Amino acid sequence: MAGKRDYYEVLGVKKGASDAEIKKAYRKLAKQYHPDMNPGDKSAEAKFKEVNEAYEVLSDSQKRAQYDQFGHAATDPGGFAGGGFGGFGDFDFDGFSDIFETFFGGGGFSSRTTRNRRGPQRGADLKHTLEVSFEEAAFGVKKKIVVNRMDVCTTCRGSGSKPGHQPSTCYQCNGTGQVQYKQRTPFGQFVNIKTCDACHGEGKIITQPCESCSGKGRVRKHIKLEISVPAGIDDGQILPVRGQGEPGVKGGPPGDLYLSIRVKPHPIFKRDGYDILCEIPITFVQAALGAEIEIPTLEGKEKIIIPEGTQTGTVFRFKGKGIPVLRGSGRGTQHVKVSVEVPKKLNEKQKEVLRQFAELTGDEVHEQSKSFFDKMRDVLGM
Repeated sequence: MAGKRDYYEVLGVKKGASDAEIKKAYRKLAKQYHPDMNPGDKSAEAKFKEVNEAYEVLSDSQKRAQYDQFGHAATDPGGFAGGGFGGFGDFDFDGFSDIFETFFGGGGFSSRTTRNRRGPQRGADLKHTLEVSFEEAAFGVKKKIVVNRMDVCTTCRGSGSKPGHQPSTCYQCNGTGQVQYKQRTPFGQFVNIKTCDACHGEGKIITQPCESCSGKGRVRKHIKLEISVPAGIDDGQILPVRGQGEPGVKGGPPGDLYLSIRVKPHPIFKRDGYDILCEIPITFVQAALGAEIEIPTLEGKEKIIIPEGTQTGTVFRFKGKGIPVLRGSGRGTQHVKVSVEVPKKLNEKQKEVLRQFAELTGDEVHEQSKSFFDKMRDVLGM
């Protein structure tokens, strides 16, 4: 046919090009000359039509074979090929809608195919906050919780229909869950597929709904669960419980339950990773003379020796007395910091004893220690 360019030339591919090469070339050119990308450009509109006409032929193995043998005569309605291919005016874009959706988000006049969502669907995940004590987080515990979630209706067993009844095949889509409609545009005929609005894509219609769930097949329930909290878990960590989320749809797997752990503050201990810290007061006499005292641990009280002359702020470390390692072996360290308490409200006799002690040690009651004074003088140049 005079005036028509070679279809391979239109797409910019060689005659022996593969189907993948032809499709790739078409994608590129269709995007380049699409009217949505070139509003009001008649030249681009003509090229877009030419590209689609070429692709209609070369993407079909039978039409391509006839074109390779007879050229444009094979597409001529008046030629010996008989009836031709119908031209661009009858071009059916069903099957190419994904291309236009990729390029233009389903906008303009491109065909859009609604995804079939009638298959199995995974249930939604749930979140829940679980509060535990300091010791429970350290050593692990089993906790009973109540989760508010949807569950399969026991009356209809999830079918949504009243017992003894079955859903009917949708009268509008004949059970496919989708309906097709054709639309003609200046650029050809498009076949659109959308979700059936009668059955909402289910393919079936519940004519006798279950009274317990109102035809939904699921009801909201308070579900009791026993949760194993592992030893060593920390405040703010997330504990996943697999398969305890919302139930799946149409045989799909259930979602998961995610527990956000909240550890109650301890009156004595503070946690630092797998170590624990605590501060213990001791008397002036215990610090000066030394003593055996009791300290708290996660397992209870234990006795330790305070050496004589212990200063306030001294830290004693006890390995293996901290938090167990989460899903591992070993434990952290317990750090015990001692704080020397200065006696208050001394009577006169007690004060006199301290003055005598100061005289015996050569300390001046109303002066700082010489060592500290010397250091201060060196720094400040006094």
